[in-house]
Amino acid sequence: MLNTQPCLSESRAGIYINGQWQSASEWLVVINPATEQALARVGAGNAATVKLAVDAASAAFPAWAQSTGATRARCLRAIASGVQTRRQRLIQLQSSNSGKPLSEAALDVDDVISTFEYYADLADTMDAQQDSNVALPSRDFTARLRREPCGVVGLIVPWNFPMVTTAWKLAPALAAGCSVVLKPSEVTPLPELELADIIAQSGLPAGVFNLVCGTGLAVGAPLTSDPRLAKVSFTGSNAVGVQVMQRAAETLKGVSLELGGKSSLLVLAEADLELAVELACAGAFFNAGQMCSATSRVLVAEELAEVFLQRLKARAQAIRVGDPFTAGVEMGPLVNRAQYQRVRQHIAAGLQAGAQLLCGGERPTELAQGYFLQPTIFTDVATDSALWREEIFGPVMCVRTFSSEDEAIALANDSEFGLVASVISRDQAAAERVANAMQAGLVWINAPQVIFVQAAWGGYKQSSIGRELGPWGLQAFQEIKHVIRAS
Repeated sequence: MLNTQPCLSESRAGIYINGQWQSASEWLVVINPATEQALARVGAGNAATVKLAVDAASAAFPAWAQSTGATRARCLRAIASGVQTRRQRLIQLQSSNSGKPLSEAALDVDDVISTFEYYADLADTMDAQQDSNVALPSRDFTARLRREPCGVVGLIVPWNFPMVTTAWKLAPALAAGCSVVLKPSEVTPLPELELADIIAQSGLPAGVFNLVCGTGLAVGAPLTSDPRLAKVSFTGSNAVGVQVMQRAAETLKGVSLELGGKSSLLVLAEADLELAVELACAGAFFNAGQMCSATSRVLVAEELAEVFLQRLKARAQAIRVGDPFTAGVEMGPLVNRAQYQRVRQHIAAGLQAGAQLLCGGERPTELAQGYFLQPTIFTDVATDSALWREEIFGPVMCVRTFSSEDEAIALANDSEFGLVASVISRDQAAAERVANAMQAGLVWINAPQVIFVQAAWGGYKQSSIGRELGPWGLQAFQEIKHVIRAS
């Protein structure tokens, strides 16, 4: 039996422009994926709403761009403090709207706090670093370097990590001095709206931050097409990323894209098997596998395969799937019916193609409602199959064996994606060697998928254009200006 979820108001404003919440003539219905029941109605925008939001951001930009780093830092710290104050409320909203277990939702909220605090610290250093001298080979000239905000930016974020992906874009954009129009996912707007309410009380000048809920066609398309935007930063599927890039190209605006992945976890011959099993399950089944960083392809040394698969199956079957508000639940539902059906179709296609099902593949028998699936593991998956090559975005793992280090590297790198990878081995030299050979933006060695705001996020190939987090995330929203003068 499912626990009672937090009560939410029947209707929520979903448009925030120029410091004011706005009414809407259209509505989105937000669903709790654990119960399949409506959580709330959220006001939705359209092309006209987007124009008003960009109007406000454009008007607010000049003054915000001229503000000091210290001023921006104060606003960012106020946002971080507001998130901390509402931490429990935000955790509950995450779990209700996304289906994340409370423990996972707590990690998300804490990540938001640390991201705003980190970019507040970077903003505090900007004033001293501005107009720094640049060494030139001629004494007849001097040069100084300025880093300036790129302009009005559009931020489009996905449903799998609401607030987190927003913070990764919004905090550096504000720190850089950009004004913003944010489009949250229409699937998971409730945590984003709570965050927007916190931002509204942070002291940020009106118009610097604007939010418009709505669908991709109604809001995302006109936002990316608006010629007044200097840049669009998008996280989501490759198919939609192509559309964003095409629309942005019409006005030659900047684009950052954080897209898909089909990442590998390599269990080398010297691996600690218990650690390997835990990291494999965490990498594939955290957030019900709805991660671009999911290490859904597991490559295991032949000599370890039999024992590894036995332990892997036992651990996967022991994962407690259920209501995210129930203590001890490790995996919640998929985010909505469309995603649930898509993953079920991938499983069925894999079985039809001859992949061997080690475990899972069905709805848990005790859960009659909600978009729940068992952790699913396939073996003997063909390397040209959709299961092996396509991003499924669900709790589905594929396992293959390898006979040599070179074969493992080749299998891992044989992908159009290159976001992350994991390597597990007690042999430090071998682990470092394999990590260096991975065509991926981030590689973990004997570690869970820990992400630090100080380190870059992004990948090779079709996984990314640009980087988020760290100083690279800030630079993504800055233009470089050199001023050279005769001595």
